[in-house]
Amino acid sequence: MTAWTTTPLRRFARREWGPLCGTVREALVRDRWRALPMTLGAVCLTFVFQIVQNTSWGFRPVQNLGSVKATDPFWLALLRTPLSLFVPALDLPVWGALVQILLVFGIAEICIGWWRTLAFGYVATLAGTTYARLGLALGPDHPLGLPLSDRVVNDTGPSAAVVGLALYLCWRHRAHLTGALVVIAMIGEVLVKDNLAGKEHLAAIAAVLGLCLALASRDPQRAATPLRRRPRPPAAAPPRPRPHR
Repeated sequence: MTAWTTTPLRRFARREWGPLCGTVREALVRDRWRALPMTLGAVCLTFVFQIVQNTSWGFRPVQNLGSVKATDPFWLALLRTPLSLFVPALDLPVWGALVQILLVFGIAEICIGWWRTLAFGYVATLAGTTYARLGLALGPDHPLGLPLSDRVVNDTGPSAAVVGLALYLCWRHRAHLTGALVVIAMIGEVLVKDNLAGKEHLAAIAAVLGLCLALASRDPQRAATPLRRRPRPPAAAPPRPRPHR
């Protein structure tokens, strides 16, 4: 590879992912695993739910705590949503959910803090849950509608939250091409496999994009500045012993 091709690629990578990678690297070097306690807790919780729901005695309690279906009353879906992010989907390998949480939730926790990570994750998940009910009401003949068979689909897992968080991180750290690729990939998912999960991902994207536009219009200068974790304050020096008189 020539220097001409290497230099533009390096410049592009530095411009696209430099601020994000710099923030993550700085936090991990300084704090190591202490930089993402919420993410590690979420990974452990997801793993525990996976073990419990695959037992004869634990399947029903896990479903009662975190399983969301479009046939459930909306108030019940809202109560179950906080834990539904960490209940692995029954038809997907659990390692996929664990990797998604560790990478995307971890990067988000470092870059925007744990409470923003959970807030945007829940917004994206609720957008997908709300769309499922709207899609069923529109019916299979509408372009945005869903077939009646989707009303009993078990709607759990972190995928909608992961998509929403990835898009928000790309927006805040000016990784515009990466954000566009995320959107294109989710559209391609729906075109290849037209299912409830894929359309919920698009609903999550629409909700997060709406939030990004609202934040940008409210405070354009702040929205134009990538978020960076504040460094820890230096430890206070111990008090000097007083001389004995």
